[in-house]
Amino acid sequence: MNRRTRLLALPLAAALLLGTAPALAGCSFQSVVKDVSGGNVDIGGTSVPSDFPSEVPLASGDVVFGAALGSGESKVWNVTVKVSGSDAYTGIQKQLTDAGFSGEFGAQGPNGGGTGTFSNGTYGVLVVVTDAGDNGWVANYSVSKGAVPSPTPSAGS
Repeated sequence: MNRRTRLLALPLAAALLLGTAPALAGCSFQSVVKDVSGGNVDIGGTSVPSDFPSEVPLASGDVVFGAALGSGESKVWNVTVKVSGSDAYTGIQKQLTDAGFSGEFGAQGPNGGGTGTFSNGTYGVLVVVTDAGDNGWVANYSVSKGAVPSPTPSAGS
């Protein structure tokens, strides 16, 4: 799976999960996503995928969503964790830098939260802390081998 396919596949899987899961009543959602992704997907539900990199620390809190997509060097993990509030990004940044990652939260939203990118040379981590309505504040971690996952594909990828 090339970088562009990888970057497009995870949002596609998330969109399918959030937008069309009710329409798939009677079908196995994981089977549909496996067909779309070529079979390399693990939608762990409310748990961290079993092969999530132990080098990447996660904020303390209930796991709202966990998934993995791809294989080998093209593997991408996505984990969403409930956090204490809009300022949780400061603790997350400290966890990541204490674990040997470089990077920072560069964009904070008008109501708090923020977006940060981190790397340790082996893994790239994109973290978004946001208000998720009824779920409260969450931190969404997108992790890939190598470069930091981009929230949007760039031209020429």
